[in-house]
Amino acid sequence: MRLKVLPFSFELNTVAIAGACLWSLALYISFPKIKNWITKQLTRWFNFAERSLYTPEEYEATRQARESQNEFYASVLSIVPFIILGAITYWSLDLSFDSSSWAISLGIITCMISGIFALGSLDS
Repeated sequence: MRLKVLPFSFELNTVAIAGACLWSLALYISFPKIKNWITKQLTRWFNFAERSLYTPEEYEATRQARESQNEFYASVLSIVPFIILGAITYWSLDLSFDSSSWAISLGIITCMISGIFALGSLDS
C-alpha cells in the first residue's frame, strides 16, 4: 500500500504489520509474568516522575487518581516491548522460511496455543 503524505511517499507493507502485531499478541499472552513486571516498573517510574512535578501537599490531595492514571498509562505502554519483539520474531521467521505466509501461520498457531495455555493457567 502506498501512502502519500504531503511531498513524501511511504510504502507500507500491510502483511508485515499484521504479522508483527500477531506475533506481539502471541508473546503478550504467552508471558504474563514479564508483562506484569514491565507494567509494575513503568507504574513505579511514572509515579516517581509525577511526584517530582508537584509539591507534597498537592500530590497527596490527588494521589489515588494520579496513581490510577499512571497505572493505566503503564499498562498501555507495556505493549511496546512486545511489539518490538513481535516484529523481530516475524522478520526472523520471514527470512528463515522465505515466505510471510509461514510466519503468519505460525503466529496464528502460537496465539491459539498461548491463549489456551493462559485460560488453563487461570484455574491453578
